This record gives sequence, structure tokens and C-alpha cells, in this order.
Amino acid sequence: MLNPMDLTNCTILVTGASSGIGRETSVLLSQLGANLVLVARNTERLKETAHRLEGSGHQIEAFDLTAIDEIPQWLKSVTNKVGALHGLVHSAGTEVTLPVRLLKNKNIEDVMQINVNAAISLTKAMRQKGCYQPGSSIVFLSSAAALVGQAGLSAYSASKGAIVALTKSLAIELAKDKIRVNCVAPAYVKTEMIDTLQQKITPEQLINIEAKHPLGMGTPLDVAYAIAFLLGDTARWITGTTLVVDGGLTAY
Repeated sequence: MLNPMDLTNCTILVTGASSGIGRETSVLLSQLGANLVLVARNTERLKETAHRLEGSGHQIEAFDLTAIDEIPQWLKSVTNKVGALHGLVHSAGTEVTLPVRLLKNKNIEDVMQINVNAAISLTKAMRQKGCYQPGSSIVFLSSAAALVGQAGLSAYSASKGAIVALTKSLAIELAKDKIRVNCVAPAYVKTEMIDTLQQKITPEQLINIEAKHPLGMGTPLDVAYAIAFLLGDTARWITGTTLVVDGGLTAY
């Protein structure tokens, strides 16, 4: 039976694979036949993800992506072990919820470092000779917050808007190398990040957020399906785009 999303024998690196969207994406990709390189800072949590994967030959790589300048050399050492990558998913990210009057430069730098700077450095690293297969795919995680304004999320929204712009420019630059670059923009998804948000807002505010999603709040698997689509041959003629996965939030 034809499965255009089949990823058998494809090696895909996923950052933020220790939880949330990154973990669910890793599990789905393994079910589609991919060999995974799981990346996050916490080895034990990566092992928990690895136990959920189907197939064999998966790799755990504990690494702190805030060490921006070290990423190219590190990725080169990874591909020396696992072979050239067919795909890269940058799901690692951080969020800050603060009104602009309370934002400090350190808050902004921290968000930009992992959400944007790491994305650029990972792309630069993957572009190295021997680190990627022709026809490979890069998928970034943006957010519906890049498209719809919300008080208290200015730094986070700015970082995710930067990913949308970055995706377009890199898609043009890397097309000659036969590397596609796209991003997914989820709305509110039931992850640990949402659990953290719930501690900062009132129950009424949470109800209002949920009401803005005509299809309800999503799950990590909803986003993982979109990422898998962009990685596979199903999206072989798609690059430079933002796939919005938001339960209808931006339809208003």
C-alpha cells in the first residue's frame, strides 16, 4: 500500500525531544519508519522518549542548544556517527509571559537565543558538507502568536515572528542545495508549557483562551502530524511556508 509519508531509512534529528511536541513528533516519526536523533539537555527524559519509539537504531544526544557557537561542530560529530540527515525539526523553545513594562533585556535574550539563534545555527550546521542528504527538510516551530497579538507575549511573539521570516529567507538560500525549509505555527496545545501558563493566569483567562479555538485546544500529536507532512515526500514541492495548525484561532 502506498504511504507518501513513509520515512523508512530516513535519519531525522529532533530538538526538544524530551517533552511535548518534540516528544510526540519523535514517536510519530519512528512509527513512520524514521531513525531518530533525540536532542535535549536532560538525558533521563530523552531516555523516556526513546522507550516510546518504534524500531531500533535511534540515538540520544544530550546537548544544550544555548551553546550557539558549538552547534556546528557538535552536529558534525553527530552525523559522523549516524550519517547525513534527511530531516531536522527544531522543536526546542522557551516562552516568557510578562507585560512589556516588566520585560528585561535578559528575558528577551533568553527567548531569542533558543527560539531563533539556535534555529539559525542548526541550519548552518546541517548545511555543512556531509551533514545532509539532497532532498532533506528542515521544519521549525513558530506559533500562532506570531500571527495574532496577545498581551504579555511580546518577546515570545517576536521570536516566533522571526521564525516565519527566517523560514522564507532560508528556503530561498538553501533551495540550490535541495534542502526545503518550512515551519509550523501551532496555537495553544496541551503541553507542559500550557501547564506553566495556567499558573500565571486566572481560570477565567484560560476559559477565554480556549473559547478562541473553534475546534478546541490541540494536542502535541495534532502538531506532529503537520511536521511529519512537511518532512515527507508529501511536501516535496513546498518550501518557505508557514503551516498554521491552530484549531481555527486565526480564522477570526
